[in-house]
Amino acid sequence: MKAGKLSESILKRSVLRQLHNSAVRAPGVGIDFGAVDASAGKQIVTAEACRAFDTFPEAGVYAALNNLACSGAKPLGITMTLLLPTSASENDLRAWISAVSRVSEKEQIPVLGGHTEVLRTVTSPQLIVQAVGEADRELFVTAAGAQPDMDVIVTKWVGLEGTAILATEHREELSARYAQPFLDKAAKYIDYLSIRSEAAVAAKSGVAAMHDLSEGGVFGALWELGQCSGVGLEIDLKKIPIRQETIEICEFFDLNPYKLLSGGSLLLAAADGNALVHAIRQAGGEAVIIGRTIDSNDRVLINGEERRFLETTQTDELWNMVKCN
Repeated sequence: MKAGKLSESILKRSVLRQLHNSAVRAPGVGIDFGAVDASAGKQIVTAEACRAFDTFPEAGVYAALNNLACSGAKPLGITMTLLLPTSASENDLRAWISAVSRVSEKEQIPVLGGHTEVLRTVTSPQLIVQAVGEADRELFVTAAGAQPDMDVIVTKWVGLEGTAILATEHREELSARYAQPFLDKAAKYIDYLSIRSEAAVAAKSGVAAMHDLSEGGVFGALWELGQCSGVGLEIDLKKIPIRQETIEICEFFDLNPYKLLSGGSLLLAAADGNALVHAIRQAGGEAVIIGRTIDSNDRVLINGEERRFLETTQTDELWNMVKCN
């Protein structure tokens, strides 16, 4: 199989069909968490994420927390499994655990437990994080709630996580063209990975569906939202928010920024997108309407006079960098 996130067809055929879930909300395409009923109108929600990393172990923590936030849940704690190659040193281990601890302290979320092991079969560090949270039943949200004729909204800017990784891990190559302040700014996008604030606002402000951007970028998230909700999409490519650093770094490596790892951004559907955007901005966030849901199976990208169909979720552009190196 290809490196990276499983294709939708393999996920459905070889994973989801074999799982006989009695959960209130079982995971699926575009739904990166599961939930069971608890007492007094509450639900317990759990979400996982895995990141292979060389520079940013904290990204794995945020990936799990972001998956959880898309349900409308408040996190109670995390557990983690850290798998290390034999080339890792104890100083490396301390640095990586310190990065996780900083996120735990910043987000005020305890680390409830975990496992750390060195394996000969591992070639780069792997961090698997499970987040557990609690949601009010009336505020519980999934990516399956979009209906035709709703606004589609994106928060912050797409490609933030991938841009930070590229600017850090390929700094020497990029320095041949770009000044150090440019690369410093791009690398700092790793500080924008949390979507908890905007997700919490959205859950209380009439959102119908939420899905975090991650592997596969905004194109992957749009496809999964459409599949999960059973709606079509009309998306204005020029309205998708993206930073200049992301555009230029992707041009340097011949990558598609709309298929680039995009932790830190949230995809939303709402009947009144303007009201939701206003609520997020009032809370200090960034959000913009990029299109509409439609009563069709078509998922269309509009770029001026050009119209083309969105393709099924594909391999994240960062994996193309792995192939090249």
